[in-house]
Amino acid sequence: MSQPQPPTRQERILGALLGVHAGDSLGATLEFEAWEDIQRKHPAGIRDIVGGGHFGWPAGHATDDTDLTRAVLLAYRDVHRIKRLTAASPTRTVPDVVKLVGNYMLDWYDGKWPGRTRGETPRDIGAATAKGLRKYRHTADVRNAGSGEGSAGNGSLMRCIPTALFGPDEATLSPSDESESKAISAITHDDYLCTISCAAYNAIVRALIDGKPVAEACQSGIKTAAILPPEAGIKLTRACSKVQNAIEAGMSLVKVDELANKGPKEAANARKVLPFKAAGYVLESLTVAIAALVDPRALEEVVVDVARIGKDTDSNAAIAGGLLGARDGIEAIPPRWREKLQFGNEFEEIVEELI
Repeated sequence: MSQPQPPTRQERILGALLGVHAGDSLGATLEFEAWEDIQRKHPAGIRDIVGGGHFGWPAGHATDDTDLTRAVLLAYRDVHRIKRLTAASPTRTVPDVVKLVGNYMLDWYDGKWPGRTRGETPRDIGAATAKGLRKYRHTADVRNAGSGEGSAGNGSLMRCIPTALFGPDEATLSPSDESESKAISAITHDDYLCTISCAAYNAIVRALIDGKPVAEACQSGIKTAAILPPEAGIKLTRACSKVQNAIEAGMSLVKVDELANKGPKEAANARKVLPFKAAGYVLESLTVAIAALVDPRALEEVVVDVARIGKDTDSNAAIAGGLLGARDGIEAIPPRWREKLQFGNEFEEIVEELI
């Protein structure tokens, strides 16, 4: 019997984007619920995208995770289109992708979001995201925004994947804070733990898109987290070490199926690795996503179990879904999920245009 062909590069890129969207939409039903409550009401987890949840989402509707991923994706699409025009008109200026991302995020925040009723503001927005966007509006300087040190939620990790797919190599590998992964994170989440996590995550995604094995991709993330500029101080050095440790914890200390079945209190090493019970801390979301990536089961099984862990279910499932989609390709995402995704067709069209 012939072996199945591995996903193509385009299938992995589509899988990465729609994996974020699918994980987000699946997990939205259980957002904020503790593991104990999910275990009592849905012992096998939610296996279909049904909407509802704390914010009463329509099935397949984008929450802030997918909306902000879309903001980054639309910015890269715009840059691509303008670069094509500059070939015919060399005097045309290619805009700064980071500023474009910030502008799209402000449009979303202000209710000027394509595909939505004018004036419809986000139902769900993290405190750090709101603070960073208000600061950006005030300063008009996309590189002088952010919510400040200590705001280390997962609100930029959940949206960062388009940079891995469509940014230049230096977007993930540069030690500078001006790398695109870090700069786009810093619009709202400029804490070192967030910016380095985004760079490391995107390095892993880039390796998976290139067809690298999972273990090698994880090492790419660890190496990226270890890159320090010459002037790095003790805070940055410690943050780099913590991100490396978070990746290594996901590779070896916790398992997604055990977290889903025993909960973040009783699963092995969970109290140590997930003291906040996967409630939105960036390092915990990164660890859970890596544990999902190294889980050999089918994408559907793993994403369902990530949501069963509880608390920040939509973001955790979105971040894990992006890695799993990059690993397994779009065909691994169940068709019954894909057909419900609000921006699924748009994402596919943009990928087709960009590559």
